Amino acid sequence: MYERGIALYDVLRQVRPLVLNSARAVEASLRPERLTVGMRAVLEVLDGQGPATVPAIADRLDLARQGVQRHVNDLIELGYVAARENPAHRRSVLIAMTPAGAELFGRIREDELNNLAGMAGECTPDEIAAALKVLRALNRDVRGRVA
Repeated sequence: MYERGIALYDVLRQVRPLVLNSARAVEASLRPERLTVGMRAVLEVLDGQGPATVPAIADRLDLARQGVQRHVNDLIELGYVAARENPAHRRSVLIAMTPAGAELFGRIREDELNNLAGMAGECTPDEIAAALKVLRALNRDVRGRVA
């Protein structure tokens, strides 16, 4: 049992610098668009689930609502998202991607996927699937302890 803990800890030791370095690389690639990693994350949520309230976006990203609201405000200012009336709740607007935001996110996502396709070349698709399974399980269990 103890060896399993050590092995999972080693996984987490790889994840921490990976997340930091990935954020730095993404931030550098987004700089010409005047976007941050947080703003990109909001666009990704909207791309995947469609219009959503700020609290729903924050929930999806495991971030504070206030921080997500700042990202949304910046994206509105840039013209990449817009606030819409929410038929389900008068005081909580829906945030939706604009056509300019959808075009930009599509381009960003395509560039990222092209770059990622050339990484970890020594890993098989099965190994990548196993890594994803482990990381999802760890994320679920760690999130459960925090909640």
